[in-house]
Amino acid sequence: MVDITHKNNTLRIATAQAIVKVSKQETIDAINNDTVPKGNVLAMSKAAGLLGVKKTPDLLPDCHPLPIEYTGIDYEINGLDIIVTCTIKTIYKTGVEVEAMHGASVVALNMYDMLKPIDKGVEIHHIKLLKKKGGKSSFKNRLREQLTAAVIVCSDTISKGEKEDRAGKAIIAKLKESNVCISDYIVIPDEKEVIQEKTKHYASQHIDMVIFTGGTGLSKRDVTPEALEPLIERTIPGIEEAIRSYGQNRTPYAMLSRSVAGTIGGTLVLALPGSTNGAKESMDAIFPSVIHVFGILRGARHD
Repeated sequence: MVDITHKNNTLRIATAQAIVKVSKQETIDAINNDTVPKGNVLAMSKAAGLLGVKKTPDLLPDCHPLPIEYTGIDYEINGLDIIVTCTIKTIYKTGVEVEAMHGASVVALNMYDMLKPIDKGVEIHHIKLLKKKGGKSSFKNRLREQLTAAVIVCSDTISKGEKEDRAGKAIIAKLKESNVCISDYIVIPDEKEVIQEKTKHYASQHIDMVIFTGGTGLSKRDVTPEALEPLIERTIPGIEEAIRSYGQNRTPYAMLSRSVAGTIGGTLVLALPGSTNGAKESMDAIFPSVIHVFGILRGARHD
């Protein structure tokens, strides 16, 4: 199965359709009057659909098992067509389109099985996805302008050339994936004054994002939060919480990181962990959703 461990949980909704076409009005009348020999067609087919939804990952090898938190099966009779709709909801890392389509198809197939003794012309048509919500497709970056970012690695050892930077490069890779232009990429020592100087410089240049990696731990040389806090005009605690929550689900030590998020004018300032995994996971936790910040900031500028 595809690796989805890097994804965030979001509300996922999908609705699928199947159409059962009968060949005569007498079949519709038998359904409405509950005189079909095999039993109540609508109730039994709904039960079959509920079971089918739950069995989806057992039958389709690439389908992830996931918590189904709502299944709704509805019918509409239009002439000789019985329109089946199946709606699935979950809060999870991947969508429920296949579950919805499988549910609709099982409902339709059960109806066929129950109706074939009285109607040899029953057909199943148009099994398809009607709509879905959740995941990347529902939370796209709608900003038309190109965003810029400066990536700053805070590390005494890397600045001395004693160690290779991997965290900063992981941040850059995620930014490029989110279509953000890299304006600068530098390595500096863990010095409060240098951190503040670089922050002020990039903010004055109207760089959209200034992203630090390193210096967010608890050692004496970890001073990035202390350097940034006097400069940040408005903190964004939700970003910090999202980073730590995402990390804590992957390592028990994420709670020890002192990530920082806030704005200076129209510039978003982030301080992320210095480890490669910590930096990468922090970016996965908030990108590309965090880009919505700039839609808000741009809107505020025009008020």
